[in-house]
Amino acid sequence: MTDSPYLRIQVEAVTLGMFIQELCGSWVNHPFWRAHFLLEDPEDLRRLKESSVREVLIDPRRGLSPPVLKQSDSKPEAPSQPCPAAHRNTAASSATRRSLEQEIESARQLCSKSKKVVMAMFQDARLGRAVEVEGARAMVNEIAVSVERHPTALISLARLKTADEYTYLHSVAVCALMISLARQLNLDEGLVREAGLAGLLHDIGKMCVPMSILNKPGRLDDAEFACVREHPSRGSDILREGRQVGALVLDVCLHHHEKLDGSGYPHGLAGEQISLFARMGAVCDIYDAITSDRPYKPGWDPAESLQRMSRWCGDHLDESVFQAFIHCLGIYPIGALVRLQSDRLAVVVDQSTELLLPVVKVFYSTRTKAALPVELLDLSKLKGRERIVSRESPDRWGFQNLEAFWCELNRRRGSLFDR
Repeated sequence: MTDSPYLRIQVEAVTLGMFIQELCGSWVNHPFWRAHFLLEDPEDLRRLKESSVREVLIDPRRGLSPPVLKQSDSKPEAPSQPCPAAHRNTAASSATRRSLEQEIESARQLCSKSKKVVMAMFQDARLGRAVEVEGARAMVNEIAVSVERHPTALISLARLKTADEYTYLHSVAVCALMISLARQLNLDEGLVREAGLAGLLHDIGKMCVPMSILNKPGRLDDAEFACVREHPSRGSDILREGRQVGALVLDVCLHHHEKLDGSGYPHGLAGEQISLFARMGAVCDIYDAITSDRPYKPGWDPAESLQRMSRWCGDHLDESVFQAFIHCLGIYPIGALVRLQSDRLAVVVDQSTELLLPVVKVFYSTRTKAALPVELLDLSKLKGRERIVSRESPDRWGFQNLEAFWCELNRRRGSLFDR
């Protein structure tokens, strides 16, 4: 049954968030009365792993897939067998894990510093000068350490960018996302840093596009869109002429807009013609782009963005890479608006040890439609008492600008993630 949408995996690989389609073996050997269900309860996961069931079928269309790439997805730039995380040669492994609150100020300073480095490089490119990449490599190293201390602090801050700084902070955000995703895929730390550098430089070709087109608030006409579509090739030319980056970085710069069905650009590559790292670049680039405010549209909610991106898998995006990406950000990513069992709205502000039970800030009652005193809740410590029942659209509740609402609620300037 090669056309089956289900995946057979070992019980040891099962995680919360997967949809169990079938428990392989006799029904008398497992402790569940349901044949198929979304695995949300940690207690159910424990019972499954302690049972005699050794394999299950999961439905990746209705839940998570194992964050492991198919062997055929490997390319010459990547190791044929990704190194186990415990054996990675990583300079970042000495970084001490921090909470979001602890990392956010360091990430804020790093975000500002990174933006200046990217602006300087991109300005050199716009003026036709040689791009100095050593500063970018040093910046990637600092970003890699920040991501090690907290995977989403820098990513969350970089998402809150103005239209004027979009191009620069977009590059910083994609750098951090590429680093996080590469580590999730258990790639060697050297490849992690190259993936980060590719993210930082992937859009350098946009410096060959007039700013009037990049910042145009309305729809681009055919000629303008054709100009924008040239930026991967122009960027690749800039980097190739500088002779300071390797094939992996060039490949991501040139091919991060290719799609699996062959409808992307600049070369219309399809399927196995697209490298692992270009597939990673596509996922990271799209996520940050659609969650950011642009001159022509407001950004989508992070959770809504992941939901929409899941529909593009197979045609545009690689399913395995995307599932690994979800594991990086969480099913409810930071910044997502959610509704709790208690009929309160909250914003996800950090991840916990469990994908389905993040740390949230409660601030609004759906019953009274009024603001509440802000309360920080770690849902992983409130099992059976409080949980997320749905993702919510800010527009539905009149929060056209959730960040502005949050700042007003706290009566001071600051980010969504300040306590």
